[in-house]
Amino acid sequence: MRHGKTFNHLSRTSSHRKALLANMATSLILHKKITTTTAKAKELRKYVEPLITKAKDDSTHSRRVVFSYLKNKESIKELFGPVAGKVADRPGGYTRVLKLMNRKGDNAEMAIIELVDFNENLLKDAASKTGAAKRTRRGKAKTAAPKTEETTAAAPAESAE
Repeated sequence: MRHGKTFNHLSRTSSHRKALLANMATSLILHKKITTTTAKAKELRKYVEPLITKAKDDSTHSRRVVFSYLKNKESIKELFGPVAGKVADRPGGYTRVLKLMNRKGDNAEMAIIELVDFNENLLKDAASKTGAAKRTRRGKAKTAAPKTEETTAAAPAESAE
């Protein structure tokens, strides 16, 4: 019986599963985004998020603990360098799983798992949405602040030149 077995075994032995997750975590840290099956992506999220939390504290002990999981020096350098710097103020939720179409060969559910702070396209969209003027139902744009006399006086002078 499987009472209390809360994680997905991914149809692998314990050693195979540990090696699989370590390799996928290394690839995720180095490439910032990987494509895999949905089940593996969800398990990888549980595996890599505690490691990223450990990386916020750059001490010898935390480096050794993370190295015992990943066993790759390049990924440790990347994790404790740029990745830890970008997620320093984030309280959790370092990864995002986006579902894709099913795989053609075996119809497996596919997904992209990525580090949240490294998706430049999404960051640009979020920045442009916060800076844009809000529109009302009647089509008029609301301005963030009323124009001051200095800005209205400077505008005609520039257009005359």
